[in-house]
Amino acid sequence: MSGTSTTYSPTARNQQMRAVALAAVAPAVVWLVAKVAGADMEVTMGGQPTMRIGLPLVVITALVVSLAGWAAFSMLRRVTSRARTAWTVLSSIVLLVSFGPVLSAQASTGTALALASMHLAVAAVLIPGLRRATAA
Repeated sequence: MSGTSTTYSPTARNQQMRAVALAAVAPAVVWLVAKVAGADMEVTMGGQPTMRIGLPLVVITALVVSLAGWAAFSMLRRVTSRARTAWTVLSSIVLLVSFGPVLSAQASTGTALALASMHLAVAAVLIPGLRRATAA
């Protein structure tokens, strides 16, 4: 393996945990704004029953995805000395792929915009947050 050390300073670990926590909160803010603006936050995909996108689902999903991203970044640090660059590329690809279901779902315009904004909110917090926390 040609990677770097996986030991994090307590400060770096705290920054990473903060990035993950904020990435779980960011889409919740978008969800709240969308609900206040009147979005129904309901989607239908491929003949499945209509699914209501509730606040708990938003927060839990964002938290799980953010923790998975943190784990992926930690793994990249073990296998490459260019983990920050690899992380940025990988997370950007994941962001792009995550728009697939958003674009294919049947939803009101407000709901579709809110869902896309939630994906962007997670990425806007998590990608730079983890990069900054592991800066050399």
